[in-house]
Amino acid sequence: MTKLRAQARENGVYLRVLKNTLVRRAVEGTPFAALADQMVGPLVYGISADPVAAAKVLHQFAKADDKIIVKAGSYDGQVMNAAQVAELASIPSREELLSKLLYVMQAPVAGFARALAALSDKKQAEAA
Repeated sequence: MTKLRAQARENGVYLRVLKNTLVRRAVEGTPFAALADQMVGPLVYGISADPVAAAKVLHQFAKADDKIIVKAGSYDGQVMNAAQVAELASIPSREELLSKLLYVMQAPVAGFARALAALSDKKQAEAA
């Protein structure tokens, strides 16, 4: 459990063990109300601003530890089963997507700069 909490903290996931009755009352009238049926037995709740981060941390830890089982999740007001949470966990995180986008945007500029440098070198060689 300590390792799970450490991984959650590193990824910006708020991880807590709470009383289910208290959580059921707290989610009444919210988009998470549909999860109330899943709130049975000892549970760990993971919440994050990045929807992929919580799913990723809990899914990866559940693969490594047999005692942790992902029961359900919620995204955009929709209840997800364990398979859907696993699909969400397979999506790259926001930071990964931003870095890939930056690389794709930077590649043509870098190629153009190399082509200009080669053209400049060629013209200088011809002039000399």
